[in-house]
Amino acid sequence: MKFLHYELIKQQALAACAAEGRPYPDVKELGPILLALIGDGVFSLYVRLRLLPASSQVRVVHTLAAKIVSARMQAYAMQSLAGNFTSEEEAVIRRGRNAHSLTPKSASVAEYHLATAMEALLGWLLLTDQFTRLDELMEKIFKIIAQEMAGAKKV
Repeated sequence: MKFLHYELIKQQALAACAAEGRPYPDVKELGPILLALIGDGVFSLYVRLRLLPASSQVRVVHTLAAKIVSARMQAYAMQSLAGNFTSEEEAVIRRGRNAHSLTPKSASVAEYHLATAMEALLGWLLLTDQFTRLDELMEKIFKIIAQEMAGAKKV
């Protein structure tokens, strides 16, 4: 994307944010990457809040949080939760998994797609006001990842 094009998009987004009383766009119209962006923010905040009692050291909380929110761990949690989603949630997961985006070096393509699917689902749950289900899933995901990290042995 050219810088001038990016600047125009950024200005339009900031103007939209500044408009008073502007409603959220219809969730059905949001692409899976935007849903994943929201889900990533929601899950990252959830994890950091859950880790606050673990340590008063920012570095410790940050290191643990980074590991928990990694694509590898999120993919592991999604594999563990397979079969525990409604048909509507499965549709969102499929959209997120099939989204086209760049894959980081820290995860395989499959892991990254599963992590994007998880984040899209969490974003969708937040934007559709399904807070009870959102809390339930984030708690399950956190516990699955924490158990995996506790059982992982360093070689």
